[in-house]
Amino acid sequence: MSDLIAALETQARDLIFPAFDETRAVALGLILLRRAQKDRLPVVISIRTANRSLFHAALPGSAPLNDHWARRKSNTALIFGQSSYLVGLRHAAKGETLARHGLDPAHHADHGGAVPIMVAGSGMIAVACVSGLPSAEDHAMVIAAFREALDA
Repeated sequence: MSDLIAALETQARDLIFPAFDETRAVALGLILLRRAQKDRLPVVISIRTANRSLFHAALPGSAPLNDHWARRKSNTALIFGQSSYLVGLRHAAKGETLARHGLDPAHHADHGGAVPIMVAGSGMIAVACVSGLPSAEDHAMVIAAFREALDA
């Protein structure tokens, strides 16, 4: 598990956007949407700041519960400034839960899928989330979209 945690920490350091705004949020959301549609994935896609939704899509086969999970995972990433997957793996390695931090599981989840959008010189300004697949796959889908957006 420590190798995976180290890989996720490296990944987070490498995936920094030069800038990010509403236009880039929509572009990133469309990358995620195209990937999900291509593979017919039953996911919810969410890109948001702490107080504003920038992009949202619910694909066929997803359920209202996926929206709930996306909100909870995004809340976790926004609070910790790290991916919800990394937070969850660190908790598992230490035998801890979000409750240790006083966080209500009705509003937070430390499962994979929510990844902070970090901007050079500004830090975290938003979070992108996918919900509907297993944790590692949700996370990987967001990371692949970040890489595509950064290469564009």
